[in-house]
Amino acid sequence: MKTILVTGGAGFIGTHLCEFLLNEGNRVICMDNLYSGSFSNIEYLLSHPDFRFIKHDITEPYDIEVDEIYNLACPASPPFYQQDPVKTFTTSVIGTYNMLKLAKRYRAVLLLTSTSEVYGDPLMHPQKELYWGNVNPVGIRSCYDEGKRGAECLCMDYHRQYGVNVKIIRIFNTYGPYMREDDGRVISNFILQALRGEDITIYGDGSQTRSFQYIDDLISAMTGVMKLTDFTGPVNIGNPVEFTIKELAEIIIRITNSKSKLIYQPLPGDDPKKRKPDISLIMEKLPEWYPSTCLEKGLKKTIEYFSSKKTKLETEILQF
Repeated sequence: MKTILVTGGAGFIGTHLCEFLLNEGNRVICMDNLYSGSFSNIEYLLSHPDFRFIKHDITEPYDIEVDEIYNLACPASPPFYQQDPVKTFTTSVIGTYNMLKLAKRYRAVLLLTSTSEVYGDPLMHPQKELYWGNVNPVGIRSCYDEGKRGAECLCMDYHRQYGVNVKIIRIFNTYGPYMREDDGRVISNFILQALRGEDITIYGDGSQTRSFQYIDDLISAMTGVMKLTDFTGPVNIGNPVEFTIKELAEIIIRITNSKSKLIYQPLPGDDPKKRKPDISLIMEKLPEWYPSTCLEKGLKKTIEYFSSKKTKLETEILQF
């Protein structure tokens, strides 16, 4: 049994990760300041004897003996990370610095969840790990993009200078249950608009592309990377099947049988036109892994989650 710290553990990805690690027989410490995470996400885990929740902001030091650290803490959707860009940047850089000091003190392994955003608006397609990116260092997204690049730098310097065992994964667009309704991500936006029968808002002309990965595929890959020896990364984790944003909207309308229409708004600044991972490295390191959940199957599960939340809320209103 390992003692594992998950920072940002009450967020969308963190909730799934905490549950997975508990099911594997570990002690799990979920740390979150609840800025973009939600206590309701992990409330069902509180009765587990090996689960502990600590409300804490990792930009402040914290001392606790652990074997592994999954450093997820940082708002990851544009509305949240642009709401307080200074906080976003310091969470990525100072927060990672504090977690690296903790890992060094207790000889723990630290896995950093970096992002495909380190590639910016890429000039290489699909994106390989050797690509250094095309990032605007002073744009409205740079607090997140450059924050994660800085966190990667710190991890590698701690590894080279102090011998800390680090892993760096670059997560591409991921979706599934426990996403926030207000997180501003394209899949949650489209699903909620379709379920409500509202017009679906597409930014730009809808020709920009993304590759969407279901949460279960991410969790199996990131926990697999944590178990690798003599490997630091960085490594892409994502689904290489590419869709246009317009195609995504049309699929969601069909699955939900919605009457929603498509409307178009200007594309936000620095929004990447293409995003698709080259996953040859992760498949080499984890030969048994491949993103096995197709978009339609994953969307159905995610739509069921949001539909159940909507039904529960309506029931509570009627009871009131």
